[in-house]
Amino acid sequence: MSGTQDRARPTASAAKDEELKALQAALGAEHAAVYGYGVVGGRIGDKRRSQARTGYDAHRARRDALQRAVRDRGGKPRPADAAYALPFPVPDSAAAEKLAVELEDRVAGVYSDLVRASSGALRSTAAEALREAAVRAARWRGGSVAFPGLAERSSDGGSSAPATPKA
Repeated sequence: MSGTQDRARPTASAAKDEELKALQAALGAEHAAVYGYGVVGGRIGDKRRSQARTGYDAHRARRDALQRAVRDRGGKPRPADAAYALPFPVPDSAAAEKLAVELEDRVAGVYSDLVRASSGALRSTAAEALREAAVRAARWRGGSVAFPGLAERSSDGGSSAPATPKA
């Protein structure tokens, strides 16, 4: 094998590092989503309160599973930040619905990265989480996007970056 081919193929250690990095990013996004759904739940109208609770519970469960996955791979799970900066003010139910869409789109983006960085059972789990986030986003927005989790290919060009911690 030539040296060029060796450099093009990541080592097992490099692949494991990339997988752990993507797991930590997904964990960070889930921490932010749990926080964000706390805001959504506090502002959402009665008609969609159950939907907000379902999203909150789903993100808590995914967060807990990701913490275990990081530990299983020898990593230390990233802790939640004390607070997260919201992408816009959330004074009412309409803004809470918009925030729920944003949270789900951002989570889908990091799961898309985890699908690319992983293999086997973890890849399947990441693809399932991506699908679930895309379905929740579609329910909140009342329609779907062509490429959930891939902001550069969606029609709105929105960001898939995780919410930022508040200083």
